[in-house]
Amino acid sequence: MAVVKDCIEQIGDAVDQLRESIEELKSIGQAKGTGQDLRRLHISNAQTWTSAALTDISTCTDAVAGEARDGGLETSVRARVDGVAQVTSNALALLNKFGTEL
Repeated sequence: MAVVKDCIEQIGDAVDQLRESIEELKSIGQAKGTGQDLRRLHISNAQTWTSAALTDISTCTDAVAGEARDGGLETSVRARVDGVAQVTSNALALLNKFGTEL
């Protein structure tokens, strides 16, 4: 099914975006002592990448839900993707909290 192929691509994009977020977080450690503004920039970038990943994950599950006719496909995809969505959402919440404390 085309929708499953698209979903796999969106999840792949989400993984790439989360990797970018991790790189931004690593940059915070490297930016130590260079100023709060630079650290805030890296946090903001990590928030943006993580939010984009969450959007891609949601787009995947929404597309499958819209395409599924018997519910089996939707159930199968949700079983695999919902945990990823929850962890990504938690990561974004932590980034948001961390960003307010800088």
